[in-house]
Amino acid sequence: MSDTILLATLGFLLILTGFIVIFVAIILLLFSSANDEKKVEGGGAIIIGPFPIMFGTNRKSVKILLVLSIILMAFVLLANIAFNYL
Repeated sequence: MSDTILLATLGFLLILTGFIVIFVAIILLLFSSANDEKKVEGGGAIIIGPFPIMFGTNRKSVKILLVLSIILMAFVLLANIAFNYL
């Protein structure tokens, strides 16, 4: 029973941390938008199972997303293996 409560608390804290990071990023974006000469670059990744679908404004952002999605999939694989042995 305590493992379930621990995992629920950990999940809640991760979601809360994500909201805080998004809020801070929006605040920083508002403060940095005073200089209009900046170029915006970005991209996104949709991971369906082990297959990532990536899109971006340039090759550099897609390469960064590819590396991050490989790291994410390795972490998920290691976590899956670790939780199967517990």
